[in-house]
Amino acid sequence: MSTLLTLDDLNSWQASGKAPTDPAPRLAVIGDPVAHSLSPAMHQPALDKAGINARYVKLHVPASVDSFESLFAQLRALGFIGVNVTVPHKATALAAADVADDAATAMGAANTILFADDGKTYAFNTDGIGMAEAIRDAFRIDLRDLRITIVGAGGGAGRAAAVKCALDQCERLVLINRTVSKIQELEEQLRPHFTDDKLHGATERLCAVGLDEPGRLAEELEETDLIINATSVGMKPGEGSPLPAQMILPHHLVFDMIYAPPKTPLLRAAEGNGARIANGSDMLLHQGAAAFAIWFGQDPDIHVMRQALRDASKA
Repeated sequence: MSTLLTLDDLNSWQASGKAPTDPAPRLAVIGDPVAHSLSPAMHQPALDKAGINARYVKLHVPASVDSFESLFAQLRALGFIGVNVTVPHKATALAAADVADDAATAMGAANTILFADDGKTYAFNTDGIGMAEAIRDAFRIDLRDLRITIVGAGGGAGRAAAVKCALDQCERLVLINRTVSKIQELEEQLRPHFTDDKLHGATERLCAVGLDEPGRLAEELEETDLIINATSVGMKPGEGSPLPAQMILPHHLVFDMIYAPPKTPLLRAAEGNGARIANGSDMLLHQGAAAFAIWFGQDPDIHVMRQALRDASKA
């Protein structure tokens, strides 16, 4: 059975009264696009190592699907335990859940869904945990010790990153978005986390800047330690960088949430300018491990997951 499935596949299984076995699909990552996802390559070895008889698959759900209540009901009926959710469906998944954890609620997005035995659908967001752990792995530093700029703060991934940075009390946070009006609400939501005198006061510790303000953007980046790219720019062939290369400085740490390709135009430019870089593969690893624990109430063998992810990245 292919690991890439469609809604037509689900409908066919439901019409026939049974899904494939040996083992049966019980977990999935849903998104659009989703064919590039390395989640099955990472999760399947962890399931096998834990002796769990389940297959993890990719499920292409078009962006035009704007309600997930019926999809979740269908997945539950087919025996799915849960799903991971990627762009552009994280907010839609949250809206369709019966119960959401604090992280998903604060971030306005869910990346992990559990179809629980009590008949309810539970939404979680492990993106923030995954990002923080990945940054610690790559740069040996915690979010609380950094002045951070998030590019694409208006999207689901950017919002998740911003909330995590605020909750971890980073030294300073700059929210960057193409349209500033889209992040003003987020800025106000996070402001209570930046009201002490850790640096020089609330106004200077948190701000929002538009990509169409190059002078202001360059000034803010000069005072930044860590740049986080939360946009999808650089994922598709031929795309450029979300930031002008000349704005990336040697002292910067640059973390791109994209993991395929492993080195985006942003990371290549940053590396060429002498900055330290990391892609999103370890973020995928750590958020995936947290999702596994939610589904099964036990931690996976993260070493098995890491090796599988590295092998798949090289394939």
